[in-house]
Amino acid sequence: MKKILKLLVLVLVIAFLYFGFTTYPKLDLISGFSAKSIASGHFLDNRPLDLIQKMDNDIKMIDLASNSIDEAGKFATSNVYGLKERKAIYREGLGAVLINDDFDVSKPYLLPKRAKSKPLPFPYGNIDPADTLFSNVDYSKLKKAVDDSFDKNEGKTKRTRAVVVLYKDKLIAEKYDTGFTKDSKILGWSMTKSITSSAFGVLAKQGKIDIYKPAPIAEWKNDDRKNITINDLLHMNSGLEWEENYSTICDATKMLFQAEDMGKVQMDKPAQFKPDTHWNYSSGTTNLLSRILKSQFKTQQEYLDFWYSAVIDKIGMSSMIVEQDMSGTFVGSSYGWATPRDWSKFGLLYLHKGNWNGEQILDESWVKYTSTPTNTSEGKYGAQFWLNAGGKFPDVPRDMYYCSGYQGQMVAIIPSLDMVIVRMGLKEEDQGFDFNGFLKGIIDSVKK
Repeated sequence: MKKILKLLVLVLVIAFLYFGFTTYPKLDLISGFSAKSIASGHFLDNRPLDLIQKMDNDIKMIDLASNSIDEAGKFATSNVYGLKERKAIYREGLGAVLINDDFDVSKPYLLPKRAKSKPLPFPYGNIDPADTLFSNVDYSKLKKAVDDSFDKNEGKTKRTRAVVVLYKDKLIAEKYDTGFTKDSKILGWSMTKSITSSAFGVLAKQGKIDIYKPAPIAEWKNDDRKNITINDLLHMNSGLEWEENYSTICDATKMLFQAEDMGKVQMDKPAQFKPDTHWNYSSGTTNLLSRILKSQFKTQQEYLDFWYSAVIDKIGMSSMIVEQDMSGTFVGSSYGWATPRDWSKFGLLYLHKGNWNGEQILDESWVKYTSTPTNTSEGKYGAQFWLNAGGKFPDVPRDMYYCSGYQGQMVAIIPSLDMVIVRMGLKEEDQGFDFNGFLKGIIDSVKK
């Protein structure tokens, strides 16, 4: 009996040590992800806690968190086994932010000044459009392609939440999963990177920034990083050290769920390679770009207003909120929320080479720049946009380029077909969603 008890004690000690070395360091990130996800999903999109836990937080390890919402205080808290409790607060007009114990919740904060969308039919406004039928569109085939991208009954093999298809400026297909509508705000994750790129495009058009000059970062002036340009950063080709692997603790997860100033995390990294010689995808780089953008304005208010006045509100994305980190910098890598229809407006801006209903928001040259492959990316990346130039999707035109986000968010821009396709969901291609087949099905419904 004593031997059995000793063995049980030994097993418990080993299990505890294993937990301590493998899981405990992750608890801060798990509860941080969960609290932020719940605060944003609930207060931005009115999703109930059980829906967020069942859908948004249905991720291995994240589902270990215990969560609660304080309606009066407008915050969410999460912990794992009672450990590592994290808190995310919601501020109207800014969205949610994951905070630490030192964050002063009573401190006044600025809000971006927003412009109202014009009373026009979608996609140039928010009024429901009249039905438009194209003789060259096989609508039964189109409907099947869209329907097939959604799960049937209670399945979780595809996990699509929304699909919007624009063809020749007209809405030809739209569908939403149960619990979602055309008014649902959905997190674009890394599709936000393309919004960040557009902000630089407007500054470049205004002649207020030269992306080919060294990045304006004083801390880099006396070391190997002094020659890194904004162009290198936009191309993810800076040569800076960075690890982006969401299956483990890495630079990206620590930045998103622990850092007060997310852009500083990448700024502090050393150079591993010479600029323009080594492509490496980095959310830290985009947040550094957001930090650089902030330095171009004299006041915080001007910085806040610019993102919306220059791009977001200019094209009527009135539902969009880009959330900030604790330092008041937009999380340009990951935290843009908008309705699927509004995400499609962003695609339409690029489809029309930066022109929005007659107004040139971005220079055509900027759109070409963003959709041109960067060195060493093997034709898969431009300037904060992904590309099909290398044939990633074999049954889709090579001129397609797209915004892409975690869990399979996509705004696909196909100039040769005059088409924009939006898919929002919870499953990526490497998790079983067939993006090539999905896009092919929609494309094949349009007769050449």
